[in-house]
Amino acid sequence: MLNVTKSYLPDLGKYIDKLKQVWESHWLTNNGPMVLELEKKLKEYLGTEQLLYTNNGTIVLQMALKALGISKEVITTPFSYVATTNSILWEHCTPVFVDIKESDFNINEVLIEAKITPDTEAILATHVFGNPCQVDVIKQIALKHNLKVIYDAAHVFGAKYKDRSLMTYGDIATCSFHSTKVFHTVEGGAIYAEEKSVFDKLYLYRQFGHIGDDYFDIGINGKASEFHAAMGLCVFDDIEHIIAKRKAVSEEYDHHLNLEKLQRPVALPDTQYNYAYYPVVFDSEQTLLKVMAALKAEEILARRYFYPSLNRLPYLELQPCPISESISSRILSLPLSTYTTKEEVRKISDIINAII
Repeated sequence: MLNVTKSYLPDLGKYIDKLKQVWESHWLTNNGPMVLELEKKLKEYLGTEQLLYTNNGTIVLQMALKALGISKEVITTPFSYVATTNSILWEHCTPVFVDIKESDFNINEVLIEAKITPDTEAILATHVFGNPCQVDVIKQIALKHNLKVIYDAAHVFGAKYKDRSLMTYGDIATCSFHSTKVFHTVEGGAIYAEEKSVFDKLYLYRQFGHIGDDYFDIGINGKASEFHAAMGLCVFDDIEHIIAKRKAVSEEYDHHLNLEKLQRPVALPDTQYNYAYYPVVFDSEQTLLKVMAALKAEEILARRYFYPSLNRLPYLELQPCPISESISSRILSLPLSTYTTKEEVRKISDIINAII
């Protein structure tokens, strides 16, 4: 079976050496030495001191809203993973959906101002598939209306815009280090804050709001274990290799697929991409379903990612977003990992080309 992704696993002996250190120290969690080492490396790689390594990429979205004092309306995208919307709801805020652009599937910055009300407090946008939103325009809108900006940067590790990591834009940016991501720690995440005072608050939030016996603020358990950090340290050493391999697979798709009959997202100029995903959009949902069935018959599992459009979640009142609804009904992420072979890409491409 060929799945849409295959998690990268580093050299087993190298990971075992890390685990031996954990056994020797008996320090399993609570900001152990491996967590601190990985956090240091991430800060250096991303070019910021104001970054925290956490236990997953959803809790950091909740922490972001809490740290910025957001309690009312949040303008957000309907085209993202469900964690983006669920985090808003979990914090008892109201998601206000703004439709996306057909070019890159990111939130349409031109439509944002029309959705701003006296209750609007923040914009929470996703850099979809690792391609940057219009961060400069969104920043100006936020300044004009006194709003906070949070970026769900779950897909952007290793990606840059204007020579700056996409994880360092906005008042806060969050990332996922889930096992399916370009860089992973099996489960994990990270959060960046532009302001030192917000970063200090997030630091407390991550560990129940206290340091030792001194309690300062409401908190939650956002801490990562030494086992997860050990995996992250091993994967981190291979990150350039991982991105290069994913780039080669993506270029193989580019070469073999009939892209005249498929839509692909277009990134902003000055973007350094990380090759996180290979999504294609078909002319209709009917074509998509035919392709999925043909691939499945060959034991190849692609994924409807993202589907459904989040404005159509059954526990929300519908807010029409026609472009997001259309794209989500026709988009398919094709198998892509460091292990994907040229032969697999050709087989997948031949199946798709024959149908379209």
